[in-house]
Amino acid sequence: IEDFSNKLFGKEQVEQEGRNLPEEFISLANKNLPPTSTYPLNYLYSRGVTKLDIIKWKIGYCSTGPYEGRVIFPSFDLSGNLNYFVGRSYDRDWKRYMNPPSRNNMIFNHLYLDFLHPITIVEGVFDALKAGMNSVPLLGSTFSEKSLLLSEIVKNDTTVYLALDSDAHDKTNKLIQLLLKYDIEIKIINLSDTDYDDVGEMSHSAFQKLKSASQKADLNFLLINKIINL
Repeated sequence: IEDFSNKLFGKEQVEQEGRNLPEEFISLANKNLPPTSTYPLNYLYSRGVTKLDIIKWKIGYCSTGPYEGRVIFPSFDLSGNLNYFVGRSYDRDWKRYMNPPSRNNMIFNHLYLDFLHPITIVEGVFDALKAGMNSVPLLGSTFSEKSLLLSEIVKNDTTVYLALDSDAHDKTNKLIQLLLKYDIEIKIINLSDTDYDDVGEMSHSAFQKLKSASQKADLNFLLINKIINL
């Protein structure tokens, strides 16, 4: 399978040029925090993020500089190097997200993913927090046949749970079609019949309950899903 994957996608490449966190970055996983940490912490807690989540995901913030007023979610490649980060406003800035340029062929927090076990694909970082550690956010990027994420899934024959936003029907169908092309087992976590627009609005326990009721996606499912959402 690995040889086939290398021929199909090419050998694994360096995911991203070296990156650095903003100079003003302050880790919220520290024991002794400055007074400025009150606002980002209150924001994270209001989103259902726990102290354990903060430690696991190494979340920090910036109170000054270009990323002022934003919580920072770092991402690490397989070598433990920073390959990306997401900055989310906690002070009601009109521009909610401010991220570094270019995230082509990058797997968010690749270091923490185990492709020998099922992974959950979600939209954003808050969705990934609620879905658990073996989950990966797309961050609006294109999931194509050239993506490193697809390469890892195919190489390891990984079962995939899809938990995209409740209104992302076309995106979900395209992902199902691509994954079925490589005979990947897919399970759909359906938010359409819930009161939630995305996974990030849910609690950990609510998501796990919905995940346990996931539906296997095959060609028949894809056809019916397309018809329903015409």
